[in-house]
Amino acid sequence: MTLVPASHGKPLTQLSEEESFFYATVRKFAEETIAPQVRAMDDEQQFAAGLVERIFDLGLMGIEVPEELGGAGGSFFDAVLAIEAISTVDPAVAVLVDVHNTLVVNALRRWGSEEQRGRWLPRLAAGTVGAYALSEAGSGSDAFALQTRAEAVGGGYRLNGRKMWISNAR
Repeated sequence: MTLVPASHGKPLTQLSEEESFFYATVRKFAEETIAPQVRAMDDEQQFAAGLVERIFDLGLMGIEVPEELGGAGGSFFDAVLAIEAISTVDPAVAVLVDVHNTLVVNALRRWGSEEQRGRWLPRLAAGTVGAYALSEAGSGSDAFALQTRAEAVGGGYRLNGRKMWISNAR
């Protein structure tokens, strides 16, 4: 059985020319820009000055944001390719890009209101890093064991619970 993504009609092991170029471009950026800074970033436990801005400048933080909202208008598979290319050099930077694109941006695209998408997606494509609060002390990242709940109150919601280890938070 061959798995075929709808995007290009070829097996997952065979990238289109455009996908190969995109992967190679991101991989080159990772090797030339990220790799020389990995040891210092690990030692200092923070990203190098200007690195996140460079990632935004390349459009890697708005891969799935529609072009009309300032993003690249790419696919989920494009995000996966970018994450894989960066992971070969530094998994920590790849997690930043992954959480931002596949969790934060994707959640807003799927479940956000038109107003929320119009307000937040342009910012998330241009310089605002999105954070994702899943983990709780009693559940880790087991989404089925989460205790935090949103309760309808008046015209809005009240969040009850605690989150820990928020991905992409300072």
